[in-house]
Amino acid sequence: MIFTDAELEYLRPGPTRDRLARIATVGKDGIPHVCPVGWRLDLDAGVMEIGGHGMERSKKFRDVLRTGRAAVVIDDVLAPWVPRGIEIRGRAEAVEGPEPFIRVHPGFVTSWGIEDRRNTRTIS
Repeated sequence: MIFTDAELEYLRPGPTRDRLARIATVGKDGIPHVCPVGWRLDLDAGVMEIGGHGMERSKKFRDVLRTGRAAVVIDDVLAPWVPRGIEIRGRAEAVEGPEPFIRVHPGFVTSWGIEDRRNTRTIS
């Protein structure tokens, strides 16, 4: 199990729940790079797919091609101040083709504010 039922409910898209993710990669100079991205889950394959316009020309795509690693955060804040979110770290692939995208294979998942307690685990 990669995600708990509560995490899946949080990640499920909806009319008021489409969320941006933030992907973090590391450049060849060792400096971290973070940017907002569109995403979708492929639960059958157990991966997250990151897409967007001009993906094959982006720094994040080049970084993943070089390192094979990425981290992603999806988060929000409920009023009055209830932060919640999910962080996913793992192996990543830069998938080339007519519509290039980044595929993230979760190796570590942590969530906060979604269930009664923080939920952290390593995925084998």
